Amino acid sequence: MGKKKLRIGLIGSKFMGIAHSMAFRSAAQWMDLPVDIELGCVSAANSDGSLAAFASKYGWESVETDWRKLVARKDIHLVSIATPGHLHKEMAVEAAKQGKHILCEKPLANTLAEANEMLDAVNKAGVRHCCGFSYRFTPSMALARQLVTDGRIGRIFHVHARYAQDWIVDPEFPMVWRFRKELAGSGPLGDLSAHSVDAARFITGLSFDEVAGNMRQMIDERKNARGIKEKVTVEDTAQFLVNFKGGAAGCFESTRFATGRKNHNAIEVNGEKGSLYWNFEDQNYLLFYDNSHKPSEAGFRKINVTHDSHPYHGGWWPQGHGLGYADTFVIEAGLFIRAIIENKPFSPDFTDGVECQRVLDAVEKSAMSRQWVKI
Repeated sequence: MGKKKLRIGLIGSKFMGIAHSMAFRSAAQWMDLPVDIELGCVSAANSDGSLAAFASKYGWESVETDWRKLVARKDIHLVSIATPGHLHKEMAVEAAKQGKHILCEKPLANTLAEANEMLDAVNKAGVRHCCGFSYRFTPSMALARQLVTDGRIGRIFHVHARYAQDWIVDPEFPMVWRFRKELAGSGPLGDLSAHSVDAARFITGLSFDEVAGNMRQMIDERKNARGIKEKVTVEDTAQFLVNFKGGAAGCFESTRFATGRKNHNAIEVNGEKGSLYWNFEDQNYLLFYDNSHKPSEAGFRKINVTHDSHPYHGGWWPQGHGLGYADTFVIEAGLFIRAIIENKPFSPDFTDGVECQRVLDAVEKSAMSRQWVKI
């Protein structure tokens, strides 16, 4: 007797749509799942006629230009939302009403109110849900969490996170949806710092208590597709100080104007017994400082996180053969599907998405008021 089938519906066919497509295609090859995964349908705008080509390239059986038709289909069990943030709430709420399990990209929504509405919808429907903080599934970040959990860092003093890119330094870079607040919700605060906030919560287990935010715009106008200058309505860079519950302090920054930085997603945690430094651009390694070493042997140790004993590495490659960006999505998709089949809670879920959005919302309020804001 063959396995049961779990059929996926994807909304979105750009950057994250590609990542999700590759993940669902590969998940069953990475882990032994008790179901056959089928790519049932993809939905996206089709103004340039490219949707059919996307479906053919990535293995989707059918297409819909109206996402509502996709989520209403009886043969779709899991809906994956890979669209700009302003669409997340309506899509997720409707998918939940239709009884679909949901994987939604981060940030969960453009506002805290929308994120809470999404969480209420999935809880009411009793469906499984995932918020796509895919960096959690980098083995080196998972090892960082493990070391903290095992007490190797001790009491945490500082968390320093920086997510820096440079893809819009050129003032001639055109206007795109990410520069419009009504579509993106925010600039690098939601796009990049959302990952940093989740990484801090995931690795350390600390809870955010209060924040002091600062957001600046570097280029206030850009030319749209018609060559007409249009107002940029999101920040270009964001920084915020954090006081965590329990006494630790933090400093966070996100920017798209760090010339020379392509995807510098890094976090350092300093504690009484040791320190950790993680950088996604060197994702197969974790730097670990053990304060118990004698001074003559002190220093950060670079751990090659590619052994079968490391998180998520069973079933991949021999030691020393590292993983890449797309693999984090494969691990995320596979573990989420397993949670659905076994009817078990999954993390990161919409609750994690709401908690992240709560921090981002407070940062925005602080930047506007120039005051510390409680979470």
